[in-house]
Amino acid sequence: MEEENITSVTEFILLGFPEFPKLQIPFFFLFLLIYLIMLTGNLTIITLTCLDPRLHTPMYFLLSNLSFLDIFNTSVTVPKLIGICLRRSQSISIKGCLTQMYFFLSFTYVEFFLLTAMAYDRYVAICHPLRYTIIMNEKVCVLMAIGCWIFAFFVPVLHTVLISHFSYCGSNEINHFFCDLSVLLRLSCSSTDIVEGMSYVIGSFVAFPCTMTTLTSYVYIISAILRIRSSEGRRKAFSTCSSHLTVVILYYGTLFSLNMKPISMQSVVQNKFFALFYSVLIPVLNPVIYSLKNKDVKGALRKVFNRI
Repeated sequence: MEEENITSVTEFILLGFPEFPKLQIPFFFLFLLIYLIMLTGNLTIITLTCLDPRLHTPMYFLLSNLSFLDIFNTSVTVPKLIGICLRRSQSISIKGCLTQMYFFLSFTYVEFFLLTAMAYDRYVAICHPLRYTIIMNEKVCVLMAIGCWIFAFFVPVLHTVLISHFSYCGSNEINHFFCDLSVLLRLSCSSTDIVEGMSYVIGSFVAFPCTMTTLTSYVYIISAILRIRSSEGRRKAFSTCSSHLTVVILYYGTLFSLNMKPISMQSVVQNKFFALFYSVLIPVLNPVIYSLKNKDVKGALRKVFNRI
């Protein structure tokens, strides 16, 4: 009987937001609009970086990588969420679920590494301006970006392999809009202690060094800015890193708020709204933050509009 229950689950049903049954159609249009805005904003950043020679710098090279990441990361979850709102594509196979979880985790780690690389770039620009072009040369930038992507895709492999051997019995309904790690652990009939412990260990080896590197960079950055005598000089120096600092605060703040409690003690509804913020809304806000607070991006955009 136990074997029947275990083998009976061949697919999962993603429920999305069943707490709001009357808002499914408005949610469909809302998430579709958000997705289109995200695509437009991030593709604009990528296009401007490629077309305008003034943006051929390490900062904008890393920013274009972040825009690519936002597109990929959002595309892992939002198209499926849009279908869920229409109640037309709620089912997902176990393999499809694991694939979605793997890419979501991978892109999350890529964002950690890219934001850390961007913090280091701002540190060199403000604290070592005369050596900036030497330290952050083209080869270093390319290697940093490649390292961020490749290493991040290796980190969740062990998670995925272990979870793929889990048994699932009972309900196959997932009260979420994508296959989140915490939800799969709750549904499993197998012991999840090893994976939970491994999640904290890997999180410590990835998130902690990235966080400390970013914080240390900004300690040096703020110290260097405060040593600038003129208020205009301090304002210009701070404006070069204010966009990145805003993104870091939003992203890290959301993730750390979500992961303060153990997986077994986290609320499903709370998880969904936190996940919605950092996986859907932040990718929409990133190009807005960087364009509104950056004269170079606004100048490049104005130049393109004038050509058109």
